Amino acid sequence: MNDFVKVIGAGLAGSEAAWQLAERGIRVKLYEMKPAKMTPAHHSESFAELVCSNSLRGDRLENAVGLLKEELRRSGSLILSCADETKVAAGGCLAVDRNRFSELVTEKIRAHKNIEVISEEVSQIPDVPAIIATGPLSSEAMAKAIADYFDQAEYLHFYDAAAPLVSSASVDMELAWFASRYDRGDADYINCAMNKEEYTAFVHELANAEEAEVHGFEDKHVFEGCMPIEVMARRGEDTLRFGPLKPVGLVDPKTGKEPYAVVQLRRDNANGDIYNIVGFQTHLKFPEQRRVFSMIPALRNAEFLRYGVMHRNTFLNSPKLLDRYYSVKQQPLLAFAGQMTGVEGYVESTASGYLAAVAMAAKLAGLTPPDYTRMTAIGALGYYISDPSVTHFQPMNINFGIMEPLGYKVKGKANKNLEIANRALKVLEELHNTQK
Repeated sequence: MNDFVKVIGAGLAGSEAAWQLAERGIRVKLYEMKPAKMTPAHHSESFAELVCSNSLRGDRLENAVGLLKEELRRSGSLILSCADETKVAAGGCLAVDRNRFSELVTEKIRAHKNIEVISEEVSQIPDVPAIIATGPLSSEAMAKAIADYFDQAEYLHFYDAAAPLVSSASVDMELAWFASRYDRGDADYINCAMNKEEYTAFVHELANAEEAEVHGFEDKHVFEGCMPIEVMARRGEDTLRFGPLKPVGLVDPKTGKEPYAVVQLRRDNANGDIYNIVGFQTHLKFPEQRRVFSMIPALRNAEFLRYGVMHRNTFLNSPKLLDRYYSVKQQPLLAFAGQMTGVEGYVESTASGYLAAVAMAAKLAGLTPPDYTRMTAIGALGYYISDPSVTHFQPMNINFGIMEPLGYKVKGKANKNLEIANRALKVLEELHNTQK
């Protein structure tokens, strides 16, 4: 057995896994195929590249992902520390300057004395101990190696999409305003109002716009949490008004009323000169994106800095293959991490890399992995992806529904969620104390 751990892939999960192992005194060889080889969704040579949104979502404890982030912060997460250091204004969410965030992760990884970065593609399952975190866009060679290692039938896929970016200077602020929903936090979003006539025309054109070709694309393969906006438009005229274009909690200062629909733009970098169109993941052809999205009044003259793109995401049928520490059931010193395990989202991917590494470190020291139970968000994700009772496995964001119930009633959903969160942080503190 090697006296080091190979970590394959320097995305969010791989970077976190490498860091946690290195911080525990374990030598790591971190393999990353960029920049020699790039996937269709990648544009940067840096590690932990955010290929979709620049938001790590809600940051309140009443929100499950907010709890997951706090657990990771208290656990010494590299990704969360870099995110906090590079955050940009986004109301109640944690959003980052995507370029500076990835650069900072890269700097810290390369500077760690226990991490050796090797810039080459890995096309075979490595010798153990190893953590494979090649992401949902694994190279064809690696994807085949993983499929061969398991049964091909256990290797699944779905489709994911990234939203377009626009120049803030090109937004018509006579038809838009700065605000956060319910006035929470600072006025961090640009809000673009639409009346009923404008909205109805927009939805019609969106639903009938021409898509780029993707072999085998069908609506049933689209993950609900990152669904292309044109797919939502086809599901009914009001679908978008109850989704990414919902006006609730936003009052147009020109009318003093909630608009019929609102398109929100969120800052994508620290300078505030680039914004992404929130919830507008899309697979429309680029000319169609310009034509249809320019129907939004405030974006009639928008400068599109990047159009939306769509790509295939691949994931394992983890309940049959992995345990709650993301290790292969038949080989405990081989683990997987990131979206390929069926966790969905940046923070969830980070959490999987964290737990896979912590468990691996314990095994290499001859110890039992720490018991992250379903009372913690980190543990709940591990239990979800390894639940053998799941018959139709699909990627999952963290949510309070997969965590251990309280066992008693609490009035109000927010109060109940906060109670679960406070319990989780207490359990986590006790777990950390036993590891000292």
